[in-house]
Amino acid sequence: MSPYETSVQNELSYWQQQMQKPPSTANRLSKALQSRMNRLIPNKVHQLITNAIKQMTRAVLFGAGYLTKPPVDGLTLPQREAAVVDRINFYKKVGAAEGGATGAGGLWWGLADFPLLLSLKMKMLFEIAALYGHSVSDYRERLFILYIFQLAFSSQERRQTVYQYMADWAEHSRQLPEDINQFDWLTFQQEYRDYIDLAKMAQLIPGIGAAVGLVVNYRLLNQLGITAMNAYRMRWLADKASRLVE
Repeated sequence: MSPYETSVQNELSYWQQQMQKPPSTANRLSKALQSRMNRLIPNKVHQLITNAIKQMTRAVLFGAGYLTKPPVDGLTLPQREAAVVDRINFYKKVGAAEGGATGAGGLWWGLADFPLLLSLKMKMLFEIAALYGHSVSDYRERLFILYIFQLAFSSQERRQTVYQYMADWAEHSRQLPEDINQFDWLTFQQEYRDYIDLAKMAQLIPGIGAAVGLVVNYRLLNQLGITAMNAYRMRWLADKASRLVE
């Protein structure tokens, strides 16, 4: 391994440990609080968020709107990751500005932030996939992107399950069904909605919505970017080990 790859491996090992930790007491308490919060939120708000996530998931799985970036070839891992960090920083700034603007606009502008932020997250993930050299024209690569999303924005219990799918992606991808309609979008949207509700609902509060929207969006995009980098690092190092064996 190069010195850079050794550093990446160390960071990746720590991240992998975090993904496999059992749910803590704090995780369980947070989940219980979230369930209580959900009962207080009007059904119309739940429906809006759920529909936005559902439509975005379907767009990723079936649509061509995100398939704009061809896979990047011929770069070293440090070169790829420098470009990835640059794109993550770009999307963090855009997301923060968008969250601040919608948060300042009151309830309905705040609600509009959910689909807008979701779209930014997906666009960022598609760009990251291309920078690591993966063609998202293959639906299996789009499923991998949705798994990254679940790792970043799910309960710890769900993270453990999804991580196992991704830890040996070469084998798991061979077992995926040809019919992408079988993707469990319902679990996907429920986990995502529950994860972000506590942070994002404060964005709807008059007077503090702009500040909350700016900070929360920045942090959520940063978390997603770090998760994506480590997910693709796993594949990069696994593919390199496989080539050495051959």
